[in-house]
Amino acid sequence: MSNSEIVKEKVDENRTRRTVEDFNAAFNRHDVDTVMNLMTENCLFESTYPSPDGLRVEGSVAMREFWSKFFAANTDAYFELEEMIISSNRCIVRWIYRKTKEGKPWHLRGVDIFRVEDEKVAEKLSYVKG
Repeated sequence: MSNSEIVKEKVDENRTRRTVEDFNAAFNRHDVDTVMNLMTENCLFESTYPSPDGLRVEGSVAMREFWSKFFAANTDAYFELEEMIISSNRCIVRWIYRKTKEGKPWHLRGVDIFRVEDEKVAEKLSYVKG
């Protein structure tokens, strides 16, 4: 790999990192507008529920509706980062999802696999333990 290829890969990885970090920060603020500004028009999201494959949401219109409903139903939900692994435009994030459930603190551990295009999230595929 040439020096210019190494530099380009590092630049791509830095952009991927920044995009995913910005996305997760907006998610934790429940900021639908910023979340959507960080997703492509043809974005794809696969949630962790229902089993076994999760809900598949495609396109920015459907995605905005999904996030709006999700944040309204999960008012104190947030993701705590455990680890981030980046390769070019791909990012794997291990996380702990925390919220209140039935009046008590609750959490779930899982992984998101992101694909970033032009500094926007094109795919977010979510998986959980359990």
